[in-house]
Amino acid sequence: MGLTASVLAVDAGNSKTDVAVVTAGGEVLATARGGPFRPPAVGVERAVDALGEAVTRAFAAAGVTSVEQVSACLANADLPVEEEQLAAALGARGWGAGVDVRNDTFAVLRAGVDEPRGVAVVCGAGVNCVGMRPDGRTARFPALGRLSGDWGGGWGLAEEALWHAARAEDGRGGPTELARTLPAHFGLGSMYALIEALHLRHIEPARRHELTPVLFATAADGDPLARGIVDRQADEVVAMAVVALDRLDLLAEETPVLLGGSVLAARHPRLDGRVRELLAARAPEAVPRVVTARPVLGAALLGLDRVGAAPGARARVRAHFDA
Repeated sequence: MGLTASVLAVDAGNSKTDVAVVTAGGEVLATARGGPFRPPAVGVERAVDALGEAVTRAFAAAGVTSVEQVSACLANADLPVEEEQLAAALGARGWGAGVDVRNDTFAVLRAGVDEPRGVAVVCGAGVNCVGMRPDGRTARFPALGRLSGDWGGGWGLAEEALWHAARAEDGRGGPTELARTLPAHFGLGSMYALIEALHLRHIEPARRHELTPVLFATAADGDPLARGIVDRQADEVVAMAVVALDRLDLLAEETPVLLGGSVLAARHPRLDGRVRELLAARAPEAVPRVVTARPVLGAALLGLDRVGAAPGARARVRAHFDA
């Protein structure tokens, strides 16, 4: 049927994949949802196969077989070499004449701004930050965890809370209510019981993420150690944002700083307030706001940017996803 749509937008994360087929005028012809996108766990080809199932459904619903531009914002595309590898794998599927692959944090950024300019910090399972200017300049971090100097995110916060709670119970560390609230979440009476349950997989390791809200609740109740962990996360978020702003020469200009991911989008009062306080001190021109728009919108806008769509097209696709 040829190139009857302009953009295939893809937002592929560790838990789910969203795709959309969009015309040059900003009309959304079809959307589809698929499963997780995890190349490190299953390999690039199997991950792209899983992505292809959602693409096939979206193409069928839209009545097209290919597009002008594939705009894919993908989890685990943390390094340029990984973006290149994934772009080659997507290009081999013949879904579009052109293929752009970016880290999925760029989708959060573009979804939150009317033009491709600003900085986004995503704090979900992990933590990442990117920035961009309309002239194509970008700022980014490897975002590979402690290996690349990162700290925090939902998983990291849970691990930190467990570490302090374990030491509080056996006397190696200072007291904290976390030693009670963390095991209580699973109906257990001590940190020793929780440690044993996690180690022996009586509680699946993936359930550790449930402890992050417990950490925030304990901090909100006034526990000094829990508050300190939350404050450190705010420090890390702001440190990344300020460095990205500086790299792009945006510190002296009014610039949006988008806050995304499950931890930041939850707007925990202490975390949200401290992030804004620190940004006001270190980057007074920054304008922080939480992004709740679906990241696939950002992927679609990046694709429309690439094909040179008219401003009205961007407004139309944004209105579709806002609705």
